Amino acid sequence: MARAGVYRTDIEKARRALLAKGKHPSIDLVRAELGNTGSRSTIHRYLKEIEAEQPAATGAKPAISDALQDLVARLAEQLHQEAEARITEHREASDARVRERSEAANAAHQEAATLRDSLQRTEATLAAERTAHQDAADQLQKARVQLAQLEERVAGQEQRSREQEAHLRSLEDKHQHARDALDHFRAQAQEQRAREQRQHEQALQALQVELRQAADQVTAKNAELLRLNRDNGRLLEQTTHQQKALTEAEREVRKAREELESLRPLPAQVTSLEQRTAKAITDAEVLQSHLDQARSQLEQTRRELRDSELERERTQARFEGMQAAWAQRDATLTPATEPVERTGKRRVRPPAAEEATQDLPLK
Repeated sequence: MARAGVYRTDIEKARRALLAKGKHPSIDLVRAELGNTGSRSTIHRYLKEIEAEQPAATGAKPAISDALQDLVARLAEQLHQEAEARITEHREASDARVRERSEAANAAHQEAATLRDSLQRTEATLAAERTAHQDAADQLQKARVQLAQLEERVAGQEQRSREQEAHLRSLEDKHQHARDALDHFRAQAQEQRAREQRQHEQALQALQVELRQAADQVTAKNAELLRLNRDNGRLLEQTTHQQKALTEAEREVRKAREELESLRPLPAQVTSLEQRTAKAITDAEVLQSHLDQARSQLEQTRRELRDSELERERTQARFEGMQAAWAQRDATLTPATEPVERTGKRRVRPPAAEEATQDLPLK
């Protein structure tokens, strides 16, 4: 179809103008006269109609150059159609490849965004696990410190208990020595009274003297016994006090043992915390491996995206090279008339297939 504004009258005017200039009204010259508007097929059709009417009006036979022009025009139309078909085929194939590359690039961009979101979530989970691991480690350290303090307290209580027991044994030894001395003194006093009684039976006068001496000795012994009794009472008080202290120490030991019993679950809790910590470390390592895999997949996707972009650029460059080649061939293969024989006749050089594609829009 002719472009808007190109009619048969315009083609007739252009043909008459070329004839007035002494030029043959070929398709390209008519089109150039029209300002490079209109398709060659429409100009050829109108020229054929005009030339068909011209011989009928004049009754003359068409010139041989017109017959050649008609043949050339038909050949040019056929070449134009074939070239347009081939260009359309190449354009569709190139557009399909470009669409395929664009879809692949969009899919790669979406996958990269998905991997980026997954990476962010993984990093957030890893940070939370690290925080939980740090908290568990802090709790474990506090539990260990508390356990060490309690062990020190238990050790101190056991040391004080051993000291109290040693002191109590020392007091019992002293009390036993005092009882032994008292028993020995009583045995000696009984022996002394027996001897005095026998002496009294033998000699009353001597006994009286001895009785007075014995009375004095008894008085002294009584005073000593009283002193020993006081010492014994004081020792009994000290023993009672020590017994109370021992009871208090035993109560503290029992309390410490109860505290120790209450602290016995702490090693199990520490073990549980260590297991949780080990599990958290294992989970963190698994998350780190997932993170490395996600990063490697992201890097591979980026490489594929760069490869697809490079392939797209190469395809675009080849397509632009084809456009430049077609434009160059259109520019170099412009039809022109040239002398061919010495007789003065002129022939028209047939346009190439590329000339038929001069006005096709290439993208």
